[in-house]
Amino acid sequence: MQKGSSKKGFKFSPDTIWQKEFEEKFPYTETEGQLQAIEEIKRDMESEKPMDRILCGDVGYGKTEVAMRAAFKAVMDSKQVAVLVPTTILAQQHYMTFVQRMKDFPITIEVLSRLKSESQQKKILKGLKDGTIDIIIGTHRLLSNDVKFKDLGLLIIDEEHKFGVEHKEKIKKLKENVDVLTLTATPIPRTLNMALLGIRDLSIIEDPPEDRFPVQTFVMEYNEKVIKEAILKEVSRGGQIFYLYNRVKGIEETVNKLQALLGEGVKIAYAHGQMDERQLEEVLIDFINGKYDVLVCTTIIESGVDMPNVNTLIVEDADRLGLAQLYQLRGRVGRSNKLAYAYFTFRKDKVLSEEAAKRLAAIKEFTELGSGFKIAMRDLEIRGAGSIVGKLQHGHIDAVGYDMYIKLLSEEIRKLKGENIQPEIEPQIDIKVNAYISSEYIDDDKERINMYKKISSIEAKEDVQEIYDELIDRFGDVPKEVDNLIKIAYIKLLCKKLGILSISQNGSEKLKLQFVSQENIDLTKRLLAEKGIWHSEGKDGTLIFSLPKDSLDFLVNLLEGLAEKSLLRKRCF
Repeated sequence: MQKGSSKKGFKFSPDTIWQKEFEEKFPYTETEGQLQAIEEIKRDMESEKPMDRILCGDVGYGKTEVAMRAAFKAVMDSKQVAVLVPTTILAQQHYMTFVQRMKDFPITIEVLSRLKSESQQKKILKGLKDGTIDIIIGTHRLLSNDVKFKDLGLLIIDEEHKFGVEHKEKIKKLKENVDVLTLTATPIPRTLNMALLGIRDLSIIEDPPEDRFPVQTFVMEYNEKVIKEAILKEVSRGGQIFYLYNRVKGIEETVNKLQALLGEGVKIAYAHGQMDERQLEEVLIDFINGKYDVLVCTTIIESGVDMPNVNTLIVEDADRLGLAQLYQLRGRVGRSNKLAYAYFTFRKDKVLSEEAAKRLAAIKEFTELGSGFKIAMRDLEIRGAGSIVGKLQHGHIDAVGYDMYIKLLSEEIRKLKGENIQPEIEPQIDIKVNAYISSEYIDDDKERINMYKKISSIEAKEDVQEIYDELIDRFGDVPKEVDNLIKIAYIKLLCKKLGILSISQNGSEKLKLQFVSQENIDLTKRLLAEKGIWHSEGKDGTLIFSLPKDSLDFLVNLLEGLAEKSLLRKRCF
């Protein structure tokens, strides 16, 4: 267990002979990413600290196989496994996959969803409680109060972003002291942010399967001629089409419109989540068996429906969907060795919101295989990380500001992990110069605040030049008071690196520098002597010297010179 960890979980045993036998039955060669992820997950499971790992990989990249190996390992230690999925269709698909892979071993697997009758559900609930069921795969039905486990050891969550706020609160309770593995192609911003901060661990499968091509992606105004050509082209090569119309009301009207456009030779069906379960299942099975060419549907196809013969996707009103949704939907096509196409359309002459435009630009930009993690990072940029604790899905950390919140949180996480955190110096700069951004120079309040944030976030000399370039390019020549502000921010950065606690102006002609170490006082005295500047040393680690006219320029040069000498000596800068 890591030093500082607050909870203990079950420490799983090393792999058994059966584990090795099970893994050898995998009919494909594992990719490097899969092997790495499997190793990381097993290491987590064999430690006392409860696992909370996100497995990120594009659709079809082998996340399910990795999850099955983790599930098998848990069952070998007589622990139960729950696999939580967002849709009944995906639950059934996972059930069939798990049963097929584990058929040669004495493992009892069941599926729990709305499709099960009341008597079947009661039997399954009894099996979970008495421990006769090893692996249960189910929808949010698994989160109901009547579901009790004899000894749950592993929770696998497929596409966490598909669950609502209330479901996530119940998932939190189920997670307590249980190993958790979350599978996703595009983690939601909050989840990804937690992984990047170190709250949750992250494994990424980046290697594409063999013979897989990137999906050709088009973002465009809706155009009947283009849509007709795309559908007929796919039908002519024996393929099928998903046509996404994400509103139940009007879906039949859309089918009629398409039928009139394409003619009777093209067979069209429709499916949505409000249909009777049996009817929905029949439509999907008929579509899989090739009875229809086009399936007009809502986002029910988003998760897990594996139909390798569907290689064209058309989405109406794509601007109304989230970035992770768009990416998941595109992942429904291109699952064979055929070239696939995705058309993300929006209404003609519609003015897109800034966020919608960014989402569509991102889905068009990231077309190469393995872009799920990049998409998630872009989603994090567009939407923000949201609230990490509590029920809020979005929100700002109003009290301290987001950047400071992340900094404080990162420090606390490192402390909990037992890392030695050195307190960061926060230098105080008190020099009598005008340093501000006037409304005459940048008249937009939001832009002015953003520029203050950029200047205060300077982390390297290169950042200084980038800020000057941006200001000149957008707002014209930099006024003296803005120039002073940038230099003070840079001086503050240099002080942090050099262990200078404060710079204060004593009267109008003298500066007082307070240092952490005597070594840098001696170096500074030498530099001042070289420049012919009068100076004196105080008893409290301070150095006082007379101030030339261009005080800020002089300070920048002095501190950069000190940094150079300090670097040669200690390589601390």
